[in-house]
Amino acid sequence: MMWRLRKDSEGDSIVLRLSGRITSEQLDEVKRILAEEYDANNFVLDLEEMKLVGQEAVSFLADCQARGTKLRNCPAYIKEWIAREGGK
Repeated sequence: MMWRLRKDSEGDSIVLRLSGRITSEQLDEVKRILAEEYDANNFVLDLEEMKLVGQEAVSFLADCQARGTKLRNCPAYIKEWIAREGGK
């Protein structure tokens, strides 16, 4: 498997730890998991173990951030890419 999602809780927040490589092939499943269970204001995406993402994944992360999801341990290159997306 190229990626995985691990769920932890910290106080009132749910922390979703994404690891591995998230590309368009895996993105639909990540979106489904997030949509089924979580409120954007109530969870954090921890990206410390992310290795590589594609354009669609970066757009998705930018949208999550715009809706109030906190991106923790976001690699610098992903932050820059999100900023180029328009700072969503």
